[in-house]
Amino acid sequence: MPTSDPAELRREIMNAMQGAGRLHVAYVGITNHLFDKLSELGSANPEALARAAERDPGYVLRWCDAAFAFELLDLDDTGAFRLSALGAQFRPDAPATLMPFAVGTILGAHMAERASGLMKSGERPGEKVLAEQETVLPWFGAMLEAQFGSFFEEQILRAVPAYADVDERGGLAVDLGCGNGWYLRRLVRRFPHLRGVGLDGFEENVRQARELAQRERLTERLEFRAGDLHHFSIDQEVDLLAMNRALHHVWTDKENVFRILSQHLRVGGWAVIWEPAWPRDRAALRAPGSRPMAFQNLAEHVQGNHFLRPDEIADELERAGFEAEVHLFAEGREAVVAGRKRGS
Repeated sequence: MPTSDPAELRREIMNAMQGAGRLHVAYVGITNHLFDKLSELGSANPEALARAAERDPGYVLRWCDAAFAFELLDLDDTGAFRLSALGAQFRPDAPATLMPFAVGTILGAHMAERASGLMKSGERPGEKVLAEQETVLPWFGAMLEAQFGSFFEEQILRAVPAYADVDERGGLAVDLGCGNGWYLRRLVRRFPHLRGVGLDGFEENVRQARELAQRERLTERLEFRAGDLHHFSIDQEVDLLAMNRALHHVWTDKENVFRILSQHLRVGGWAVIWEPAWPRDRAALRAPGSRPMAFQNLAEHVQGNHFLRPDEIADELERAGFEAEVHLFAEGREAVVAGRKRGS
């Protein structure tokens, strides 16, 4: 619990504010590729870094000073800047990269500002708010991949039997709201007989997904298209329909959503829905690991959404003609609800 001493409380909040400041500075470095360029150069003065990154020297100079202040950069013996051990971890391709925390902090600040301004009117602008910050959207897919990619591979793929079942028949998996394609890329690398199609409403996400699939030599088994849940057509039987942290975006139209899922799946096919697991007991939100979910639920209200309990999802799957099973992960904070379509 927070301390009751006003001076100590002020110090705690100031430390939290400095932590946010560090992430803000890191975000500027990430989105302008300054961490990557400095890693390539080894060390550089601000002018040389600005040339390498093709950025304005005045901004780069001031970023270097701020990054040095927050211990993201060090100075070498010549007075040039180099990445600190902490700064190196903000490179997007670093193992266990810290990049998603910086991107998430900026996105969170944007959503908090929007919630603050909309609270009086009750307006809920919808999904378009994600694209309002032009530097955030290109990093949204990479942020989710860095947050959840390894977790998906190491825990979910091993525990949910639907994937292996589809792989055995060389089946087709369709990811609705695929982002940069990270889910399908990991899926087909793990299961060699499975094929995938990803759909997303943002052209930038589709572009990134195609580029990454080509880079990883997966284009023979993966295809990415612009589209969404309500507007897509597949000219072959679908064995698995995946919705990753997407169902709560369309829950207000849930009857139609589950009808569409059932309509496109073959008998015996799977709907695999991954969602944050909203707790029954409000007291559970006080756990440190659940606090981000509580804030995101506020942010999601701006988009017209709210988080769901796993049993709500399972009940709707059962009503739509599926046999549902719930898999909980991360101490119950993440839920994968898999439904197998029953025969008529």
